[in-house]
Amino acid sequence: MSRSYVPPPDPLRGPAATPIAFIRAIVLAYRRYGADPANCLHTARIAPELLADPGARVTATQMEIMSAVAMQELDDEALGWFSRKLPWGSYGMLCRASLTSPELGIALKRWCRHHRLLTDDIVLSLEVAGSLATLAIETRRELGPMQELCLVTCLRYILGYACWLIDSRIPLLAASFPYPAPAHQSAYPLIFPGPVLFDAACAGIRFDAQYLRLPLRRDEHDLQQMLKRALPLTVLQYRRDRLLVQRVRQLLKAEANAALTAESIAGRLHVSPRTLHRQLREEGATLLALKDEARREQAMRLLTRSKRPLKQVAQAVGYRNEKSFSRAFKDWTGQSPGAFRESAGKPEG
Repeated sequence: MSRSYVPPPDPLRGPAATPIAFIRAIVLAYRRYGADPANCLHTARIAPELLADPGARVTATQMEIMSAVAMQELDDEALGWFSRKLPWGSYGMLCRASLTSPELGIALKRWCRHHRLLTDDIVLSLEVAGSLATLAIETRRELGPMQELCLVTCLRYILGYACWLIDSRIPLLAASFPYPAPAHQSAYPLIFPGPVLFDAACAGIRFDAQYLRLPLRRDEHDLQQMLKRALPLTVLQYRRDRLLVQRVRQLLKAEANAALTAESIAGRLHVSPRTLHRQLREEGATLLALKDEARREQAMRLLTRSKRPLKQVAQAVGYRNEKSFSRAFKDWTGQSPGAFRESAGKPEG
């Protein structure tokens, strides 16, 4: 990270949703190094007495400032988590080491491999099983009261960097942590949107492996600009999902017989209906068009691979009667369902 970090002008701007437990963990780092956190707390505009209130929350900007100032003052980007310091600039080095990768999967594997050059107190790994990708953290040293902030931050570092690399949100299928649910567990879905599991075997995030094949969209100039304020990547959620159209298609195909609404589809994809429509529009698609596409493909498949009566085919693709189905099918293909079936059944030549 760059040494030119300049704190945002208003630390109190935005909702106070970050648990005070994360701030207390940073204060512990100061104590470990025999340093005074007073300047850090003052810069972030966090009253010292707030540390004694377990239910207190701070803004994301306050957390950003607290982390950045502490990293510089302690010269440790790991904030006291590991058995040795990670000097300021360590994570920037990891970013540069993976920036030239042709696709995200290779970039993440490089990040995991190079992270071991910094410390072996934790080991990061990327595994792919079928359509699922899992980025896991194995803890090899007792982290004590530093455990939560260490694991949460390391996962958000790599997730935020991965999203930035491909300029796309990566929806999480699950985030897991090897400790009991903390009192502030309600903050976790804000940090890791999607299912959150506690008391797991290890810390990790799971997501669709298709994102690993996306090409990187950043260069050295982009990296230099990002590193001037890299920490927001650990908090901010990317709005754009470059695979959203594909994911909606897959859902509609997998549940072709279900009466899926915008609300139910958005719920499955962990976005709001408004966000679903907006992101589809940004990708040049609409939910109605994708539904028609799924119906058309299923109808064509049933007409060519089964002998179901047209009335049953119509019902299978979501039409109440054969007449409305026939009209829609002719709009899609220029043929009636019966004529399509007849022509599809004739041998070529």
